[in-house]
Amino acid sequence: MIRHAIIASAFLVAVPLAANAQQGAGVAAGATSGAVGGAIVGGPVGAVVGGVAGAVVGGIAEDHRTRFHQYVVEERVPSYSYDREVVVGAELPTAGVRYYEVPAEYGVTEYRYTVVNDRTVLVDPRTHRVVQVLE
Repeated sequence: MIRHAIIASAFLVAVPLAANAQQGAGVAAGATSGAVGGAIVGGPVGAVVGGVAGAVVGGIAEDHRTRFHQYVVEERVPSYSYDREVVVGAELPTAGVRYYEVPAEYGVTEYRYTVVNDRTVLVDPRTHRVVQVLE
């Protein structure tokens, strides 16, 4: 019963947020990334909560990911070795990791990117939390 209430509450929060978001494609990408990360950490309930958080967070839209990955490769960004799993919500260290600005053409200038364990990630520069893992 509690699980149903949590899921319903998450849905009621997600719908208005998604409707009011300025970056529609970023919301979908963020919701997907958040749901996957939440499912890994917290099972089905984690997937719902992660999807809601991801929808709020946003990220690089699916149609820009290939170009962005190519951009990162061309920039030759070194990979930071991280001893934990690289998932949405993981908090990266404040020291030792170099964060780079995302070019405006990708629509997520409020975040930074870096490469961790050979995976490109978007990071919230205020919290150092991973908001999207780009495959």
